[in-house]
Amino acid sequence: MQERSSVAELASSLRRELNRYSPGGKLPSSRALVERFKVSPVTVSRAVAQLAAEGLVVTRPGSGAFRAEPPATAPDPGDTSWQEVSLSGDSGPEVVPRTVDASGVLVTLAAPPPGVVEFNGGYLHPGLQPERALAAALARAGRRPGAWGRPPTDGLAELRAWFAREIGGTLGGSDVLITAGGQSALATALRALAPPGAPVLVESPTYPGMLAAARATGLRPVPVPVDADGVRPELLESAFRATGARVFVCQPLFQNPTGSVLAPERRERIVRAARAAGAFVVEDDFARHLVHEDAGPLPEPLAAHDPDGVVVHVRSLTKITSPSLRVGALAARGPVLERLRAIQVVDSFFVPRPLQEAALELVGSPAWERHLRAVAAELATRRTAMTAALRTRLPELALPHVPSGGGSVWLRLPGQEAEPVLVSAALRAGVAVAPGRPYHCAEPPAGHIRLSFAAVSGPAEIAEGVRRLRAAWDEARPRAR
Repeated sequence: MQERSSVAELASSLRRELNRYSPGGKLPSSRALVERFKVSPVTVSRAVAQLAAEGLVVTRPGSGAFRAEPPATAPDPGDTSWQEVSLSGDSGPEVVPRTVDASGVLVTLAAPPPGVVEFNGGYLHPGLQPERALAAALARAGRRPGAWGRPPTDGLAELRAWFAREIGGTLGGSDVLITAGGQSALATALRALAPPGAPVLVESPTYPGMLAAARATGLRPVPVPVDADGVRPELLESAFRATGARVFVCQPLFQNPTGSVLAPERRERIVRAARAAGAFVVEDDFARHLVHEDAGPLPEPLAAHDPDGVVVHVRSLTKITSPSLRVGALAARGPVLERLRAIQVVDSFFVPRPLQEAALELVGSPAWERHLRAVAAELATRRTAMTAALRTRLPELALPHVPSGGGSVWLRLPGQEAEPVLVSAALRAGVAVAPGRPYHCAEPPAGHIRLSFAAVSGPAEIAEGVRRLRAAWDEARPRAR
């Protein structure tokens, strides 16, 4: 209790003194603050972190803390009144039975037998996970005052504010709910936005976990094809008119499984099409931290430029850290936020406070930025190794797009019949791959497989995995004819 009081008092003192410094001006060093206020270095660190969470200061590893630039003048609030009509449309299509088919998800969650190259994984290899930083963050979090108490149902205020700043635009912490990872956030959004039996527009191909969540909620996924520039807006507009759907789920950045990035000229058109249909866009921004170091500047999230509350944004820390750090966020504007909050509370009460505290400790530490840079460099190296090996050893398999983010590549096979034969042959050859069929909610245009380069140990294992896949293809080809 005394430590918490000291942190609050020091934060209050520093807050009052901020006007002494011009925007961008450097604050006294931690050592100077320790000597001046007669507190411990831990107290100084936590007080500065609190001001950083409030957006008042910016910390730069190795340089110190600086007064933040003043926020831009807030624009006029958008009009979210249209949501009353959309959210009240619960007496629409006939209710359909809810089914749960987790096979597409289990492919990426199941650990293959020993000795099998894991090209089907959905998470970073342990060698890429920040295990030491996570352990240190969890240890520090466990010592925080109140760390094992009940958190606010919406999530810790500091963590909500951090996610809001990450998303950008005019979103604030009050627009954010902390969730138990991205999958939980997607399931909550789907339940909140459409009644059972309703259509939901989805990219084709798309993430199987989202399709499973939609079907388990009783929704009817309707495919909208994507190309190298993301979802095709003219087909999305047609799908809204044909189905009367009130929800479209998309991954504008490093789409899973294709790796495509939504083209700049399509972004506004997609949000505008949804707004015209009285529909929501669920933006699954799962791969923003899985950017490759050669990707160049990233587009901002759709939610960052959406004052009217069309976009419901999903974000998670899980993919870039560890499968067990299940901490994510839902961001939304308008009355829909209350519905999302109600469903979240009913489903899970709240995300365990130690996990939230650990997430705060991690993203506030110097290790966080180092980890992001290391992963960006390593993913680019592995992607290059995999694409080079595939082009050399398996030129028969089409690689239509080389991604600049994410952890996998999407290969097109010559014919639908080749897919199940190749998947089985690959496992016999000692390499596990993800079949393409679960990524489609309707009949796929061709056979596909998805290969993960993030889930393996490095270029050497990638080379061995592709060598085994070549042998599997040679075995499968005669049987697939």
